[in-house]
Amino acid sequence: MKQLTIKQAQAQVDEWINTHGVRYFNELTNMAILTEEVGEVARIISRQYGEQSFKKKEGDKELSDELADVMFVVICLANQTGIDLSKAFEKNMEKKTKRDSKRHKENKKLK
Repeated sequence: MKQLTIKQAQAQVDEWINTHGVRYFNELTNMAILTEEVGEVARIISRQYGEQSFKKKEGDKELSDELADVMFVVICLANQTGIDLSKAFEKNMEKKTKRDSKRHKENKKLK
């Protein structure tokens, strides 16, 4: 299977929105949708890895699908606000590396 770059994912979402979605929802609506999707991820994780159990009709949800839903909405928000996620991610990783290069290794709670 071909690996998808972040830039390609942003273009694919934009094409899908313009072909099937009519237009982007506004930023506030997408923020609400993102919150909803993250909640669905939390629900699965709390049941699959935590102490809660699935309800009868919940068992068919897949973590991979819900994480992809989160990615889709994040990409929508990036596209509609003019953010190149590839560049933003690289910059963020540089910041984390500089800021946290020793922090986690020195954290006694992680040993």
